[in-house]
Amino acid sequence: MDTFLRNLKAGLIGSGIQASLTPAMHMREGASQGLGYEYQLIDLNELQVSVDQLPKLLAESEARGLAGVNITHPCKQAVIPFLDELSDDARSLGAVNTVVFKQGKRIGHNTDWWGFAQSFKRGLPGADLRSAVQLGAGGAGVATAYAILSLGLQKLMVIDREMERAEQLAEKMTALFPQAQVVTCAQAEEAMEDTCGLIHATPTGMENYPGLPLPAHLLQPAHWVAEIVYFPLETELLKEASRIGCRVLNGGGMAVFQAVGAFRLFTGREPDEQRMLDHFKKLTS
Repeated sequence: MDTFLRNLKAGLIGSGIQASLTPAMHMREGASQGLGYEYQLIDLNELQVSVDQLPKLLAESEARGLAGVNITHPCKQAVIPFLDELSDDARSLGAVNTVVFKQGKRIGHNTDWWGFAQSFKRGLPGADLRSAVQLGAGGAGVATAYAILSLGLQKLMVIDREMERAEQLAEKMTALFPQAQVVTCAQAEEAMEDTCGLIHATPTGMENYPGLPLPAHLLQPAHWVAEIVYFPLETELLKEASRIGCRVLNGGGMAVFQAVGAFRLFTGREPDEQRMLDHFKKLTS
């Protein structure tokens, strides 16, 4: 084994990430493959810095010899101007969740969309893809929209507190998926009456952002509900949806499969997907 894999280092940049299970997933899979793997948290909250410090944090990560960094809320779009290259997926989405430092260059990738798609196919097989409402049009929302449209969704209704951001997402996805209908909605009430499913792609439900992302009475038993939040694994949204009989998908699968993709990029090794899923289940049990 070469020196690089014996002393591999990577990290995660984002806000409020102390409870993240990403380090454990990467390091356990690394250990299972005999790698010396250290994975660090670079938490904006703990460092008491803003997104404006991204250039400095990236430079410091490179200087410390990290193979790369994962990127999470609120940096997935803000990081792009500080990168040298983008993968085709990252360029299409305009969002990055994985940066690889290679031969003096910073290369941005997006494994979020693939992670959500893999999780959705496994966790909600046969889901009705005639229509869906998506809450959130940020970096994660771009990935989930891309994923669900890639899986054949016919109509996507996007809702975001920033209407301009929702409109930008709809325009981007319409260009990428001209066969689908992608529209924006100002309010959830009307959209939820005419949907087969709900994708939740905001931080609401995380420990630092408790509560429901929409009024509970808008959920109907026939809806499927897909969540991106995985800490806690059962959010208030999923509790309510399960209570009334909806088919639900927690954010765990997306978390695991985006990590599978990032591990592959950082190490050049093929991860064991099932082993990583099993480890995640142990971590969250």
